[in-house]
Amino acid sequence: MLIENVSPAEIERRSMEIIESELGDTSHLTEQEKIIVKRVIHTTADFDYLQNMNFSENAVSDALKAIKGGAVFVTDTNMALAGISKPALEFLNCKAYCFTGDSDVSEQAKNLGITRSVAAIDKAVKNLCGKKIIFAIGNAPTALIRLHELISSGDIAPALVIGVPVGFVNAEQSKEIIMTDNVPYIISAGRKGGSTVSAAICNALLYMLYKR
Repeated sequence: MLIENVSPAEIERRSMEIIESELGDTSHLTEQEKIIVKRVIHTTADFDYLQNMNFSENAVSDALKAIKGGAVFVTDTNMALAGISKPALEFLNCKAYCFTGDSDVSEQAKNLGITRSVAAIDKAVKNLCGKKIIFAIGNAPTALIRLHELISSGDIAPALVIGVPVGFVNAEQSKEIIMTDNVPYIISAGRKGGSTVSAAICNALLYMLYKR
């Protein structure tokens, strides 16, 4: 039977109660990691994320510290950018950007024969130099691969890499190489992920510091 006239806040509350009741064993997660996993499951209705979410040691606490210091979020899609809570960003004095659709990024990608996602990462690194950056990649494995190259060369040290690109070509492999880098990461193993997942992880982090 359908339940009518339920507020969005009540829908979310009930959804989280259902998720909690069906989660099962979460002993491999810290409390903060569990909050993130529940937010992703709430977004996707996919309980596989209980097992395929990987967190580097202290990833969440490192990310929260960066957010408290006014971190900037960089996404690989405008969909992810749109999904990140603007009131939370404003309250915490943080910014969020997506450069993938910029005309200069498209031109550079065409001239160099690279993907727009790669060119967008290069623009982010150039324009946001000196800032604490949280990269939220939910669509483009090439963006993760480029980040790996820049991390390996010492050109960037991200505050956090959220690596959850969805797909069949290089998605799984790109996540695996980020987990070899010496940077904080939150990664969804395998093929699953997406822009909504990356935005959900960003919001889960923000909501730990911003009480709606």
